[in-house]
Amino acid sequence: MVKSNINVGVLGVLPVRAEALNSVDAVSEWLSSAGTAERGRMVASMSKEQLAHFVSLLSSSTGRDLLGSIDADAAARLVRAAGVQRSRELIEALDYDSAADIVRRLSVAARTDLLNSLSPQYAETLTSLLQWPPESVAAHMIPDVLRIAPGITVPEAQRAVRAQSYVLGARARGSSGAQIYVVDADQRLVAVVGFDDLVLAEQDQIVSEFMSEDPIQVDPLTDAEHAAQILIDYDLQALPVVDQRGEFLGVLTAEAVEDILIEEATEDAERQGGSAPLDVPYLRASPLHLWRKRIVWLLVLFIAEAYTGTVLRAFEDELDAVVALAFFIPLLIGTGGNTGTQITTTLVRAMATGQVRLRDLPRVLAKEISTGALVAVTMASAAIVRAWTLGVGKEVAITVALTIAAIVIWSALVASVLPPLLKKFSVDPAVVSAPMISTIVDGTGLILYFLIAHATLPQLAGL
Repeated sequence: MVKSNINVGVLGVLPVRAEALNSVDAVSEWLSSAGTAERGRMVASMSKEQLAHFVSLLSSSTGRDLLGSIDADAAARLVRAAGVQRSRELIEALDYDSAADIVRRLSVAARTDLLNSLSPQYAETLTSLLQWPPESVAAHMIPDVLRIAPGITVPEAQRAVRAQSYVLGARARGSSGAQIYVVDADQRLVAVVGFDDLVLAEQDQIVSEFMSEDPIQVDPLTDAEHAAQILIDYDLQALPVVDQRGEFLGVLTAEAVEDILIEEATEDAERQGGSAPLDVPYLRASPLHLWRKRIVWLLVLFIAEAYTGTVLRAFEDELDAVVALAFFIPLLIGTGGNTGTQITTTLVRAMATGQVRLRDLPRVLAKEISTGALVAVTMASAAIVRAWTLGVGKEVAITVALTIAAIVIWSALVASVLPPLLKKFSVDPAVVSAPMISTIVDGTGLILYFLIAHATLPQLAGL
């Protein structure tokens, strides 16, 4: 036996080199201690030759454990290096939703070869999942669930559940969320029955006598994040997915919901920074990949920001007449952008977790405008102090203070209204990023600045 070179401490496995994973025992020992992040980093760091050797050291259990714990991008890299036959063994050990997430990342040719190598039943089910859009709930559902008919007796139902559990295995037992689904002859969902209810029911009872009818269900094209929020809001063990004909397709499980919400939170955070989602872990993103994800938004913001220069040029005479006005331009536009960013960051997250919807817009406006008024008074006072330290005179100080107050309230209004409206028109509100809000408020804030200056400064009379 080859001796393992892995050192394990009380805090888990210490970083190891790929060369140390040189035996079945070494791989098993490493997997028993390495966390998910360390596992993903290791797979990503291996060369193709190292990956091929590493896969040969995985057993069915360790292979399933590894593929099920690392991110789909790293798992797809491992599958590509494993070869068709070994990949088949690894993929078929996974739940369908996990397998589909990995297979989506393979090339068309590699995907076709892999699907052709799978068992007919597994390949058919996996193909049905792959046909759905990745952002839909159907792409994340588990089709293997326990089903019974409404008109059978309790002993017949119990025998049916045992038979299905034997055929479908752990996937069916673990995916139903302690529920058994009652379907008619056309596979239309009728009701649900809890395992406890079936076990405790009288032997002469019919399933229809104690089943829970009208279960909460969603369409397969429902956005996965929205479906996940429904499961959480109603405290469901699993959420049935039913098509327009009423056919029962599968369920969204709590385990899948956790993955969906983590992925959506990551994407929202990246969009809030003014960048498209990376789709791969950051350390695995090449400079070219980062450029592609960032440059489009940067160009859009560049073009949008150009109108700020147009505004300044339009008020060129005012700046010549009162040069001191130029001193405060960075302060004013920065304050407006910062105010809007605070609101959108909080509001977009509240919308993502289902706390705020479009119908809550009046309450959001009342709350944010009230808060904005308090912030405006505070920032206006700070602006007066700043203007006094620069010695620009009372009139300019009043102009700056009034503008700060107006910009803060205007920014609060824009940042409160935009996310719910975008959501109404099926646009991800996370696109209202910090840079975007700053860009919107910059130009409009300058217009407010010069309009207030015209009203307060006698030097600008007639301009």
